[in-house]
Parts: sequence; C-alpha cells; structure tokens
Amino acid sequence: MTPPPPVLRPYRSGDREALVDICVRTGHEGGDARHLYPDPTLLPNIFAAPYAVLEPELAFVVEDGGRAVGYILGTADTASFVDRYRAEWLPGLADRYPAPVREPATPAEAMTVLMHDPERMILPELADYPAHLHIDLLPTHQRSGYGRRLMDTFLAALHAQGVKAVHLSMLTANTRARAFYDRVGFHEIAVPDAGPVTYLGRSTQ
Repeated sequence: MTPPPPVLRPYRSGDREALVDICVRTGHEGGDARHLYPDPTLLPNIFAAPYAVLEPELAFVVEDGGRAVGYILGTADTASFVDRYRAEWLPGLADRYPAPVREPATPAEAMTVLMHDPERMILPELADYPAHLHIDLLPTHQRSGYGRRLMDTFLAALHAQGVKAVHLSMLTANTRARAFYDRVGFHEIAVPDAGPVTYLGRSTQ
C-alpha cells in the first residue's frame, strides 16, 4: 500500500520535538549542526521555538509519516516580537544560558550572545519589511516543492493580517538557500556592516 503523501498544515504543540530536531539538523549552512552545539536545543530556542510559542498562527509544518519534516514560522511585526521575546521568552532561558561575560570562543557561545540580544533584529534598513521568517526542511524533503508551498502559505497568512512585506537573514555562504529565495521572489536589502549574513525581502503579494 502506498503511504499517503506529505501534507502541509498549521503547527501544533505536539510538533515541538520535531521542530527542535529540524532546526538543529539544518542549522549549519543548511546542514547538520549537532557537532557544533553540545546542547541541541540552543539553536531552536533562538530561531524556532519562540516563534511557535509567541505567534503560533504564523507557524506551519510539512508532515510526513506522522511527524513534521519541515516548517516555516516567524512574526508579523519584528519590533513587537523583540519586546515579547525579551519579556516573555528570554527570562525562561536565562538560568540555562547565562549571558556571556567574555568574547565568544565557540559557536555555542556566539549563539548565546545572539540569544541575549534580540534587539539586533531591529535595523532601520528593514523598516519597510516589518515581518520576518525562518524556514527549514530536512534534506530528505528539499527540492520537492515543499519549501515553495510553505512560503506561499506563510505569505498568504501575513497578507491576511495586512502585512505588506517581510524580510529574512541568511548566512551569505549558504548559496543553496539563496538560490531558493531568489526563485520565490526575494531580493537583497542593502544593510551596512552585515557581517556574514545577507538580508533579503519581498512583498507578501
């Protein structure tokens, strides 16, 4: 009997474990990051879980065989999200991930710096793109159209909320991700001193 095809659906709280797994397994330039981060929940606690908790209406997954294998999530308003992240999300992580008191020496320490600095997401060059997003698919389900379907679903949800434009940031070295974003209509946003990342944006229409 042929198994049912993967389905795209809204995120549910029971997807949390899969969300964590997907995030860390795609967290190193699109590849597995588990060798870089001894705590596999570090990346998801910055780039995935807070969005699913704070704005679940903007979280969607691809489910295959009863388990999420990809997701898209984000926020309709970056400035508001930063305020909520600091007030509602970060206090629950402070004991487990104390704010660094020295220059980061490992990838995990560098990520902890980012965790404690959500205001880094507010840049004047991004003011016309108030929403932002994160999208990840396990390698087994990439290049099969699911990324585009996730993106279309997310953009439609933003548009329904009256949001006109969205941005994202990506490691410039991740050329495969850049090719995907180009295909789905994103363009580069000039941000001075952006370091190793590139900012991209597009309208929600």
